[in-house]
Amino acid sequence: MPLPTSFRRRWLPRLIACAIGGACATHAPAQTAPDLELDHIVAIVNDDVIAWSEFEARLERVRDELRRSGTPLPPQEGLRRQVLERLILLRIQLQLARDAGIRIGDERLNRTLLRIAEQNGLTLREFRDVLERDGYDFAKFREEIREELMISEIRRRRVENQVRISQRDIDNHLSMMESRGAEADRHQYRIGHILIAVPDGASSGEIAEAQAQAGSVLDEIRAGADFATMAVTHSDGQQALQGGDLGWRQASDLPTMFGDAVTRLEVGGVADPIRSASGFHLVKLIDKRDSERQIVRQTRARHILIALDELTDDAGARRQLSALHERIVNGEDFGELARVHSDDSGSAPKGGELGWIDPGNTVPVFERAMDSLAPGGLSEPFKSQYGWHVVQVLERRDRDDTETSRRAEAMRTLRARKIEENLQAWIRRVRDEAYVEYRLDE
Repeated sequence: MPLPTSFRRRWLPRLIACAIGGACATHAPAQTAPDLELDHIVAIVNDDVIAWSEFEARLERVRDELRRSGTPLPPQEGLRRQVLERLILLRIQLQLARDAGIRIGDERLNRTLLRIAEQNGLTLREFRDVLERDGYDFAKFREEIREELMISEIRRRRVENQVRISQRDIDNHLSMMESRGAEADRHQYRIGHILIAVPDGASSGEIAEAQAQAGSVLDEIRAGADFATMAVTHSDGQQALQGGDLGWRQASDLPTMFGDAVTRLEVGGVADPIRSASGFHLVKLIDKRDSERQIVRQTRARHILIALDELTDDAGARRQLSALHERIVNGEDFGELARVHSDDSGSAPKGGELGWIDPGNTVPVFERAMDSLAPGGLSEPFKSQYGWHVVQVLERRDRDDTETSRRAEAMRTLRARKIEENLQAWIRRVRDEAYVEYRLDE
């Protein structure tokens, strides 16, 4: 059933992506009595089941999203296998979350729903009305989001919280990237990925079988098969149902095992299979673009703060600051007045000096007042959560923040990479430990 354009663009793709990366809907749409009579089990997962109606609803949702993204639909059998396996993985994680005592209360759930509504430019009431007008059960939607939050939480506890990245890790990462050559890191790469997984403790025969499958998939792609369709059909990777698209990555962001292969590819090229502990990887360079240096506009400023406390109410603080503002305008020294009167214990001894300030380093109301001033300019008194301020801009400069940004990006990259690796290993482990019985063809 059709959903609003803004909803489909902002939220529905995320629900589809959940089928391979996060939590997602695990309940079927409402059924009539005749439908219930025809429903049957397509898989048993530990002490739970996946029903035909749930599987069909998810399959249709994935087909719809693939059509919207322009990805050719893969063969029916391969798509059905992928969708069922993703449902099984989601069910296992949801069971683990419940066993760990994870519960998502209505308050947190409502905050999340409000954020989704705001992303679509709607109030929560308007969002609910739009969904229900288009035939979508809002109560079921709420439960889908609750389950997504539960699975996100179990992943955070079992995987993300265990990842630690040190400054030495960052130094080693940047050194490695420099050794590859500066040219590579001046570009960003959009990567397609297919994983042919090898189970833990695989025999030599299983490894050879996976290698042969990777070679066969590669041959089909090089013979003209669509990479995204082959990813949907064959990949065991986290982005399989998104056509294997990993998005834009800096050279330093690429998984180490991909880096050398990707930077040598021409756009549209596919590398030979790459072996890792997870299995055999096929990577395609979808596109390439120049990266940019990070230039930050910094402001050097000073201020006077009159804080609110038991002895100073809002009106009193404003009167005090207005009097100080008038004295500054009449020529008295800002620094001396700040030293004597400012309640900011950190800056007062320095004459109110805050040093060089990066964008986003102050509260929004302070930053807006400061940004509105030219160098030498003095603001009118204004209020923040800390009290009443007057700010003066001393000077501005453009600073090349590329190195700081590179280190911050390296931290994000290493952490995301480690989480992805650990998550893949954790999912394989919990999948291997689960009891699963297939009944799809019965």
